[in-house]
Amino acid sequence: GRLHDLRSVTKSVVGLLYGIARSDGIVPPSSARLMGLYPQFDDGDPLRRRITIGHVLSMRLGLTWNEGTDYDSPANSEIQMEAAPDRIRYVLTRPMAEPPGSTWVYCGGATALLADLIARGSGLDLEAYARTKLFAPLGIHELDWVRGADGTPVGSSGLRLLPRDLARIGQMVLDRGRAAGHSVVPPGWLATSFRPRGHVESGLRYGYHWWIGSLAASGKAWAAAYGNGGQRLIIIPSLKMVVVILAGNYNAPDQWKMPLRLMTRIVIPSVIH
Repeated sequence: GRLHDLRSVTKSVVGLLYGIARSDGIVPPSSARLMGLYPQFDDGDPLRRRITIGHVLSMRLGLTWNEGTDYDSPANSEIQMEAAPDRIRYVLTRPMAEPPGSTWVYCGGATALLADLIARGSGLDLEAYARTKLFAPLGIHELDWVRGADGTPVGSSGLRLLPRDLARIGQMVLDRGRAAGHSVVPPGWLATSFRPRGHVESGLRYGYHWWIGSLAASGKAWAAAYGNGGQRLIIIPSLKMVVVILAGNYNAPDQWKMPLRLMTRIVIPSVIH
């Protein structure tokens, strides 16, 4: 019954919102060049000019970015971004580390860019667009979206939802983007989002703002939204299953262990015999 801090589960919700915005015709396609949309930040770097929206969606921008440190550390790039006077300027002035598309690097700045494009295209801030296009159609009315110092919603980690409402989002995804007989997210966008594009580690890939993997015991595919502290929204189509796990182990070094144990020792054994 309490709104829960979802942290980076927010990123996957923004990925869904970008798909809705594409169907509305208000944001650019994955093939669009990023610098063409932000010419004020075009410094002539040939690598920067190669970044596409597809690279942003799959977190393969090629920027110098560090989220490998704790989120209470000033060295963390997402923390630096949120402390900066202008998120977008901070992201788009990071030095290029390699050609876009080369390597997957976890990047909250990518989500900030998507959120900005949605706001620019819709004329609404991210929360207002989400309430109209995603939450209201799912019957989700009680929520909070933390705002940054500039007053805009934090796209990378600011969403707070009730557990069952997060499950509603998962059920809609499981139902190929439909809820209550209506299309909420285009099914084609979901298929595109769940196509592996970035290599994270053995057995784990990244699509368009969604984590992609398979169950070790059966090889059944799953898609998931992950958040710091043990937050999980996991969708297993072959089992017709949506799992929501919420916890408060924020910034703990072993915060990933609880949801993994819960899935492998309790949830999956209860449905696979």
